[in-house]
Amino acid sequence: MVAVRPGDGQEDAVVTRCPYGGAADAPPTAYAEYAEMDALLALQHPRTAAATEPGFIIMSQVMELLFKLLHIEFTTARDRLADDDVDAALWALRRAARVQQVALSSWDFFSAMTPGEFAEFREVLGTASGFQSASYRRLEFLLGNKNPSMVLPHRDASTHEQVSRQLHEPSLYDTVLALLHRRGLPVADTVLARPCETPYEPHDSVERAWREVYENSAANRQLFLLAEALTDVAESFARWRYTHLTVVQRVLGGKPGTGGTDGVSWLERISGHRFFPELWSVRSLL
Repeated sequence: MVAVRPGDGQEDAVVTRCPYGGAADAPPTAYAEYAEMDALLALQHPRTAAATEPGFIIMSQVMELLFKLLHIEFTTARDRLADDDVDAALWALRRAARVQQVALSSWDFFSAMTPGEFAEFREVLGTASGFQSASYRRLEFLLGNKNPSMVLPHRDASTHEQVSRQLHEPSLYDTVLALLHRRGLPVADTVLARPCETPYEPHDSVERAWREVYENSAANRQLFLLAEALTDVAESFARWRYTHLTVVQRVLGGKPGTGGTDGVSWLERISGHRFFPELWSVRSLL
């Protein structure tokens, strides 16, 4: 508090003000209530005395929160593109890029654990694994990596309906391709008619459309910026997956994953996947 004496001769009159702008008698700032911090900070329940288990739980929760935020931003971008508001979609993708940077750096904590430190509490994980993350699976589906079989690991979870619904919704890439078609670019009708829940297969017509965007970037300025923003998204996810792989190699070696996967071998396979495939292949034609 700051005490201020008025200059009118009333020496005993003191006015108190909060140095950050609030009145002295104002109710306390409800930060914890607004953000539900008490509930958030009460969600960590280590099952061992291992010094690194609390950090493992907290950083796993942080990653899930980042997945949720990315889902919000990518959904916003998808919906704005459906409305032909490319500028708003680009702004949402700009925000998402910052979140992806945080998600990538979150692996730094996990890589700081030694194999022995992880082994101190790994047994209590049982079959729990990030492979079972519904938030991450919904992100994969939202960006266009559709695979109906990947709904099965969630069949007994409370999130099964959310994951299944995401599979059947148009992906961000579906909406992008529809936009290209509306702008007169040669995206084939068969691509647009593909059922949303089926795996996406690269198509020559989409590659030709992106080639036209790049070769006439001045005339297709918005679409060119969109192409580069989407490539940023895909590249960041590729880095995230590769970093996940190297962290697991460092901490777990060649052991099987707790969720029933074959660990490093499975991560090596998925690390080769790229979202928006024609945006990668078209670069060989430019």
